[in-house]
Amino acid sequence: MYRPPVFRENRPDVLYESIRAYPLGTLVTYGKSGLMANLIPFTLRAEPTSIVLRAHLAKANEQVAHLEEGSPILAIFQGPQAYISPAWYATKREHGKVVPTWNYVTVQVRGTPVMVECRDWLRDQIDELTSTHERGRSDPWSLDDAPADFIASQMKGIIGLEVPIERIEGKWKVSQNQPMPNRIGVEAGLRADNQTDMADEVAARGSAE
Repeated sequence: MYRPPVFRENRPDVLYESIRAYPLGTLVTYGKSGLMANLIPFTLRAEPTSIVLRAHLAKANEQVAHLEEGSPILAIFQGPQAYISPAWYATKREHGKVVPTWNYVTVQVRGTPVMVECRDWLRDQIDELTSTHERGRSDPWSLDDAPADFIASQMKGIIGLEVPIERIEGKWKVSQNQPMPNRIGVEAGLRADNQTDMADEVAARGSAE
C-alpha cells in the first residue's frame, strides 16, 4: 500500500481497534482461477501466540477453493471516508491553488489462511460475531433464540476461516498534510455535511507542520 510517512499508522492497538470498529473486510485471494474478492465480516481475536482474524464463508463460495490452496490472503478494512472540497480550505481564499481530494482510513492485513470445519469453532465464531453487534440493543438476538436443529442445518453450509496476522499496516489520510487553517475548515465542512466520523478523525490527528 502506498503510504507517505505523514499518513502511516503502525500502532497495533490503533489498527486492531479500527478492524473491530469496521469489521466488514474485503477478502482478496489469488488461486488457479486468478484474483477473487468478497466482502466478509471478520472478528479479531488474541490467541496465546498470535493475533488472528476469524470469519466464515458459504461452502458454495468459489473463493473457498482459493483458500484451501493455502496461498497468502489480503484483507482490506475500510474505515471512515469522505470527499474533501477545496472550498473548505482557508488557502483557497489566499491564492486559489487548491484541488479536491479524498480522506480515508484503511487497514490491510496479510496472512496464510487455515480452513476450519469444527462445529464448535464455527458456533463460537458466529456467536462472537453476532453478540458483538447485538450488544447494547434493547432486545439483542442470540443463537439460542433460533431452534437448535435450524442452526445446525445452517452451519452445515459454511466453513470457517482463520488467518494469523503476519503483516498489518494502516493509512490514515485525514488532512495531516494541510496547514492548520485548512484542517479547521475541513473539519467544519465535514460536520456541516454530517460526516461526523471523518471530522473526528481530522480533529484527532495533529498538524503535519
